[in-house]
Amino acid sequence: MTTRAEAPPSAPSEPAESKLRSYARLGKLDVYDYYPAIAVAFSAALSQGNAAVSGALAATALFLVGSVFVLMSMVALDDVTGYLDGSDIANYGPDDPLRNKRRKPLVAGALTVREALGFAWTSAAVGAVLWAAAVASAPYRPTWTVVLIVVLFVVSLQYSYGVKLSYHGFQEAFLCLLGAAMTMATYGLVAGHFSGFVLVQGVLFGFGPLMFGVYSNTNDIPGDRAVGRPTAACLLSPKGNAVFVGALSAAEFLLGAAASATGVAPWWFVLLMLPVTVLRTRQYLVGFREGDIMRARRIGFRTHRVGFLLLIAANLIVLVEAAG
Repeated sequence: MTTRAEAPPSAPSEPAESKLRSYARLGKLDVYDYYPAIAVAFSAALSQGNAAVSGALAATALFLVGSVFVLMSMVALDDVTGYLDGSDIANYGPDDPLRNKRRKPLVAGALTVREALGFAWTSAAVGAVLWAAAVASAPYRPTWTVVLIVVLFVVSLQYSYGVKLSYHGFQEAFLCLLGAAMTMATYGLVAGHFSGFVLVQGVLFGFGPLMFGVYSNTNDIPGDRAVGRPTAACLLSPKGNAVFVGALSAAEFLLGAAASATGVAPWWFVLLMLPVTVLRTRQYLVGFREGDIMRARRIGFRTHRVGFLLLIAANLIVLVEAAG
């Protein structure tokens, strides 16, 4: 008997792309929004004048490239699960013309499940080797950092495959904590110690993917509900989901404000991050007042990119102040 996983892909309705292009789509190489966490962490280490930073470029580069492979594995496994349970077919099918089916090569028929799994596990293996090399070459290897990297690797592969964390109510927390963990892991390898200010930066960085993720989930309610994926958007009423997203938007601002007020961050940090608050407010109004969820999602990408540039700028300001 032929199983769904063994079935050949259906003929695509559009001109076929190369396999290389399809694998790049499977690995979401055009979505780079987690990778600048490494730059945020490195700039934070620079701002603290750590003597070992000059010798940490190799470890940082290895961790960055390893992160690309680990995350490619994570999103490829997510696509496999979404294809097999039918949620991606529902969310990227003909009833939702706002989503580009080619971004899901399994749904588009460009790759088979076997090919996707092979890509995912190969990427995971390469990522593991590169992260191990980053740890081995780093100027510091504090225990908490090594443990964090191991946990980050294991949990990333369980996001929607294996244990399927995102199918048990942990999706929103994961989206934020992944960015925070990547930031802290890089910082630990380069600086060798914990920093409350860097943790704040890591969480704020993680808010970026979280805050375009919750808008995606709002758009994907029918498909996610059909497969029992309990995102907040699925579990809450439309009004409740709007309140939830609004509360997250406010929490992002309040975290920066609290950090400035308590001295964890410089007093001016909350003011520097105000452009993010303005864009986040615009995102919310477009999504929940104007009802254009997918345009709001796109604003979320722009907001995140402004946000991590401001985080890097904050660290450079601290560096200049220290030098002065």
